[in-house]
Amino acid sequence: MPKMKTHKGAAKRFKKTGSGRLKRDSAYTSHLFANKSTKAKRHLRKGGLVSKGDQQRIAQLITYL
Repeated sequence: MPKMKTHKGAAKRFKKTGSGRLKRDSAYTSHLFANKSTKAKRHLRKGGLVSKGDQQRIAQLITYL
């Protein structure tokens, strides 16, 4: 059986934490900032953790990270 390949798109978007959870960045942060309030833009700077339901699916894409 050949080795699984890392999904490069997912590898660029997610990182593993020390405890094994997956970190992610917020969406909606690339453009159209004139329509967003200062408060919304400030909260978008902070990342988050992948939800429990998506954790296993994404972890499979980035097996070797």
